[in-house]
Amino acid sequence: MIFTMLLMDRPGTAELRVQVRPEHRTYLAALSDRMAFAGPLTSEDGNTVVGSLLVIDFPSRADVDTWLKDEPYTKAGVYEKPVIHAFNNGWTQKVGFPPAV
Repeated sequence: MIFTMLLMDRPGTAELRVQVRPEHRTYLAALSDRMAFAGPLTSEDGNTVVGSLLVIDFPSRADVDTWLKDEPYTKAGVYEKPVIHAFNNGWTQKVGFPPAV
């Protein structure tokens, strides 16, 4: 099942985000074959990072929670409380993952 994760940064964690980013990217790379997309959310200036949006295929919500608990930004305290929802792709993709159901 595909899950979306809206992960907003805690205020004042911009430098911590930069420090932890290499570990975060390595952790994400382990799921690259199950990842629909992932990337930073920015403010309207397009440059100031305010959080992350991850869309990844997991067997269950419990698996999402387990994975997110060990995610480097989570462990370092960058993210505030996550907002997680199952996602059903209802739009035909021209390229990439996930296919329409």
